[in-house]
Amino acid sequence: MADLGDHGLMGVDWEERIDFARMRRERLQRAKDALDSTDVDALFVFRTEDCRYLTGFRSHLHPTASLGMAVCILAKGSEPYIFSMDDDHVHARMTWLAPEQIQKRANLRDISAVKDWAGRVEGLIGNLDGKKVGVDLWSPSIEARLKEAFPKTTFVDGYEVLMKAKIIKTEGEIHCLKAATVMTEAAMEEALDFLKPGVKECEVLAVAWQTMTALGSEWTQCANIVCSGPYTAPYRRLTSDRIIRKGDPVIIDIGGCFNGYWGDFTRTWICGDIAPTKEQIEWHMNSYNAVWDSCQASKVGNTTLDVYQAAEPYVLDSLGHGSGTNPWELPYFSPAAYDDPLPLEEGMTFNLEPYAGKVGVGGFRLENNVVVTNNGPDVYTPYPYDERLVTDVHALDTSTGRTR
Repeated sequence: MADLGDHGLMGVDWEERIDFARMRRERLQRAKDALDSTDVDALFVFRTEDCRYLTGFRSHLHPTASLGMAVCILAKGSEPYIFSMDDDHVHARMTWLAPEQIQKRANLRDISAVKDWAGRVEGLIGNLDGKKVGVDLWSPSIEARLKEAFPKTTFVDGYEVLMKAKIIKTEGEIHCLKAATVMTEAAMEEALDFLKPGVKECEVLAVAWQTMTALGSEWTQCANIVCSGPYTAPYRRLTSDRIIRKGDPVIIDIGGCFNGYWGDFTRTWICGDIAPTKEQIEWHMNSYNAVWDSCQASKVGNTTLDVYQAAEPYVLDSLGHGSGTNPWELPYFSPAAYDDPLPLEEGMTFNLEPYAGKVGVGGFRLENNVVVTNNGPDVYTPYPYDERLVTDVHALDTSTGRTR
């Protein structure tokens, strides 16, 4: 099957594209297998993105955490249950679920209602006395009420169980990630076309955000970042109303969302028709080589530590993270890899984003997305870099050097 970047995004009858029904089945089976491999009897899933992973339920996304917007229960030997305030829409549209799998909202905002929900859970999956339940996310108040409702139940970290399932992506998931990247590339192109001396950071971001939304992006990977000039060193992870000046380095870190999967890549550009300084070129090359060298190390047989070390010392706390229905999930690439390196396996996907900069010169953040394959790293963010800042094109870079 070709990558989503090779054809359109909608369903058609004349060529094979993403088989979403198969992707849903495969994701759920991976979660069931992960649960079966542990001594955990059931999962209480409060993260909206993992409810989507288990059932396909698309939730209203929030800029802040909102426990109870979507809740899933998955018990060994059972199908998942989805609790939603939009249960009427779920009944009408999510026809792959049996009617009994679709439940009305789990009210977790009103703490007094948590015990009522616990009773509903017991009615669905049975008595939990002596059982072990994994929970991925809760507040101290919700924890207290659930332990009060299930006094003979042991609660453990359920997020670890799901991460065993999610760390290896299915074919469909990889194509969704690549489709999100195509949207993000389009937004990057529009943002760079708009970028000129005298525009504000927020105006550049508005162009990128509008482009992704118009292409069908569900949301954006984060608030998204356009920072310029002195805000690039030290790196500031937000967008302001600063007016961008000629010669400023401008970091653009954005990502769209396709069917719950997140794009996320970064380029740094010099604003205006002007030659960069020698120091700007030097610091950009440090980041450029770090991102490509870490991509080159992203292969079966290596570990997260090998990848992290390939980028050192040009790392800000963390080199990168996995991406899926959560834009920040396993595997992680941080100094913790020295103590607990994770072997890389085929099907892992992640984003690598080193940084190099100097106060008074500017900062340069660059980011690529990678799929680990048995044939080496599949870098699926081929968007070129500012060629004024690249003196030696890396062997893995297929696009820089072709635009001027």
